[in-house]
Amino acid sequence: MPTYQYEAMDTTGGEVKDTIDAGSEEEAQQKIRSLGYFVTRLTEVAGKKKKDKKKGQPEKRKKTKVLTLGGVNSKQLVTFTRQFSVLQDAGLPVLRSLKILEGQMKPGVLKNALVDIVDDVESGNTLSEAFAKHPRCFDRLYVNMLRAGEAGGALEIILRRLAEFKEKAQSLARRVKGALVYPIVVISVAVLIVSFIMIFIIPKFEKIFLDFKMKLPYLTEVLIATSRWFVKYWYVIPVIPIFLVVTLKLIRMNRSGAYVLDKIKLKIPVSGMIVEKTIVARTMRTLGTLISSGVPILEALSIVRETSMNVVFEDMFQRVYESIREGETIASPLRETRLVDDMVVNMIDVGEETGDLDTMLNKIADVYEEEVDVLVESLISLLEPIMIVVLGLIVGTIVIALFMPLLELIDGLSGSKK
Repeated sequence: MPTYQYEAMDTTGGEVKDTIDAGSEEEAQQKIRSLGYFVTRLTEVAGKKKKDKKKGQPEKRKKTKVLTLGGVNSKQLVTFTRQFSVLQDAGLPVLRSLKILEGQMKPGVLKNALVDIVDDVESGNTLSEAFAKHPRCFDRLYVNMLRAGEAGGALEIILRRLAEFKEKAQSLARRVKGALVYPIVVISVAVLIVSFIMIFIIPKFEKIFLDFKMKLPYLTEVLIATSRWFVKYWYVIPVIPIFLVVTLKLIRMNRSGAYVLDKIKLKIPVSGMIVEKTIVARTMRTLGTLISSGVPILEALSIVRETSMNVVFEDMFQRVYESIREGETIASPLRETRLVDDMVVNMIDVGEETGDLDTMLNKIADVYEEEVDVLVESLISLLEPIMIVVLGLIVGTIVIALFMPLLELIDGLSGSKK
């Protein structure tokens, strides 16, 4: 088994030199990473060497790109940003840091992007220019913060802020999505159970009733008619959610339709408040991070408008953008739209007066993230009894509809025996 000599960095930035036995270079890198180190150099010192390698000739960087679809995984991007930040804090050159991260990255969209970014940086492009060529991985916020860090000579600080921002944004999204898993699973299981009863159980009862030529109660007739529909058109059940999703997407292609849908989404009790506060938390933290990183206010507002992902809020930030361009304040158009709470407007007003706007924006985001947690817990507490009651009514109705004719049948049979 070949032996590899490596140089690496530990979590504190200290340099580590040692050797390790592994079957291949990839296996050696995995073993070293499992020790908690960042590999900076790896050389084979024992084992079979390539015969055609000339002595003293520099080894060319191995480019490994794979065919991929879609964008980058958010968790992978957060991990990359944090590791890039750690390496920059440790004082490594940018190009060396990128090569280290590229070497340990699993094949995928992000690794493909890093291969090109390393080549671009080696060719003399700036870091932000290289990152801007890969919008599937790095959005405008990411690129503009890198550009601000390069211009201000504080790339390591910007990367640290960017890593913290990405981690908090992912944490908020994970909490909201996690809260939706329980009701979605319960509803899906309930639909499957009811469909099974309608398609396989009720037809057996219908056969019994037909054999005895019984006059059925109205509720039972409705249940049997529903069962027949399920048996005949069962394929419609999975089509309905697909149809709804496609219809909503078609409506959203028109801006007026998207505005109406987003307005309705904000008006729904409890869930509408969660959507609203989640958007406020995300946009305020984005704006605060951009401003503190030195991104121009108009560019920052343009980015925030795009990341709001709600047409109603996009219009609000467009008003703020126009207000700033005309020399006005942020607080005035926010107060006029009445889309956010007075607390948000007042804190932004104070931040503008004291010149500490970025701090105020991040405090607003902290407060709203806490409120989202409370609302999510309230929604779950509210959904549990509602789902139990609804499922109880459905099952109870089915049981009553089936047992009413059965009881009549039993009474009839017992009466005939007498």
